[in-house]
Amino acid sequence: MSSFSLSITRRRLLATAAAAAAISVLPNGRSFAKSDEAIRPFHFSATDKQLADLRKRVLATRWPEQETVKDSSQGVQLATIKKLADYWARDYNWRNVEARLNALPQFVTNIDGLDIHFIHVKSKHENALPAIITHGWPGSIIEQMKIIAPLTDPTAHGGAASDAFNLVIPSMPGYGFSGKPTTTGWDPIRIANAWIELMKRLGYTHYVAQGGDWGDAVSEQMALLAPPELAGIHVNMPATVPDDIAKALQPGGTMPSGLSDDEKHAYEQLDDFYKHGLGYAIEMANRPQSIYGVVDSPVGLASWMIDHDIRSYELIARVFDGGHEGLSRDDILDNVTLYWLTNTAASSARLYWENKLAFFAVKGIKIPVAVSVFPDEIYAAPQSWTERAYPKLIHYNRLPKGGHFAAWEQPAAFTEELRASFRSLRS
Repeated sequence: MSSFSLSITRRRLLATAAAAAAISVLPNGRSFAKSDEAIRPFHFSATDKQLADLRKRVLATRWPEQETVKDSSQGVQLATIKKLADYWARDYNWRNVEARLNALPQFVTNIDGLDIHFIHVKSKHENALPAIITHGWPGSIIEQMKIIAPLTDPTAHGGAASDAFNLVIPSMPGYGFSGKPTTTGWDPIRIANAWIELMKRLGYTHYVAQGGDWGDAVSEQMALLAPPELAGIHVNMPATVPDDIAKALQPGGTMPSGLSDDEKHAYEQLDDFYKHGLGYAIEMANRPQSIYGVVDSPVGLASWMIDHDIRSYELIARVFDGGHEGLSRDDILDNVTLYWLTNTAASSARLYWENKLAFFAVKGIKIPVAVSVFPDEIYAAPQSWTERAYPKLIHYNRLPKGGHFAAWEQPAAFTEELRASFRSLRS
């Protein structure tokens, strides 16, 4: 972590060999050595040299010819990425988001041999409900920054004191400011175990979990591990696809008869994604180490990240055309720049290689689950599928606007969803 500046005002290090060998036993029987339980304050400052190098590389980009079609069917369009690059090199200022990050309480602790970075904001209100919120790919902790204030300080943001949360927002292994695994095995199950240990280390005895994208996979695995402290989860990209639908979506399959309108719509969304939008995931699942060009080129990284799903890409393209959307140009480049400065393009991609779970398959979760459905998500989970997937469904709502990066793009709606979802689980 030579490029990181760890501002440590105090250290609570375990000094004895016996403490270093202490064992933590997790809900599934897995154990690991806790080599260092210290929770260390964290601060990051990019160097001027790093930022100058980034601008230089963006300006020196070797461009391909324009696509031979008039739409995005061949990928990120040249006009869009050139507008992004021009703004990145000439007008964008990383120091703005860096200052906002450093104004938040950030920490690092070592779990299972890996440094885990996290934001930890406590509410001023008594009886605030602790929640651990997990980002996905190509996201980061930057996705959640807009919801921190309204969730931790609800009385200042249209809510009641009884809606308050204490928030824990970690960077996943290989992402952002967390450590990069040097051995295999860091899949969603292992991350879920680490999150359970993190909440235990922070002293929380009653909490909830939230996630979308990989954050859904991690939160669902936490629910399957079912530590007694975990009261329930909320997901905004749920795993609800029935077996017969999953089989029909395989190559050569056809849509089953008798589906409702919502089910047909979800099927069509998934069918399109599997046929036209899954390329990035296939490459990272098969050959994550081969994306050297994405690691070496800022523009290559940006284009790889913004091409996650078609509706997110179309929103981003409108933003760089001057449109006013839930995300701004700075929002988008804050996230890409974080990946660049931490050199995490390859290390984050390895999660796809590590994962052996069927992402949208029903997992058999038995604890309370809340679901928020945003229309421009990869697929809008129908209520019928959701009720079958989660027998203890405590909240289901279809929102009028929003997509894959819901907390980032529609923070007000997302905040209300979390407040409503978890009211019945407050102790």
